[in-house]
Amino acid sequence: MLIRFAEITDLQQILGLYNSLNPDDKPIDLSLAQQIWTNSINCNNIKYVVAIENGIIIATCNIAIILNLTRSGRPYGIIENVITDEKYRRKGIGKEIIETALKYAKEMNCYKVVLLSSSKRKDAHEFYRSIGFDTNSKKGFEIRF
Repeated sequence: MLIRFAEITDLQQILGLYNSLNPDDKPIDLSLAQQIWTNSINCNNIKYVVAIENGIIIATCNIAIILNLTRSGRPYGIIENVITDEKYRRKGIGKEIIETALKYAKEMNCYKVVLLSSSKRKDAHEFYRSIGFDTNSKKGFEIRF
């Protein structure tokens, strides 16, 4: 298995994984997806991590590095859209892609990384705790539009 940052040619496979992440979502317009993807690939502050087995992307997450005027100007990271193909779960692959994203955050001098998870996904919460994420230091809030 290979873990690396995504490349421009990885879009279709990542979109396929995202279909299983949010199956009730209306699919993204392909031209919009390509525009977003090109911008993301060319941006140093957004990275997609992929796990590849036999030429197929089986897991991904993304990390956004947010510039910051507090903490002596140190940025922070946000990890989102963590997904591993169902056939490959519970094999440590999700941990590897998140650890790769965390390593990148450290290289970018982030002082923290935030990860949100659906309040219903109790198994995922245990998984994130096992990696080292603290559920007691902050309380997450969101507004959806």
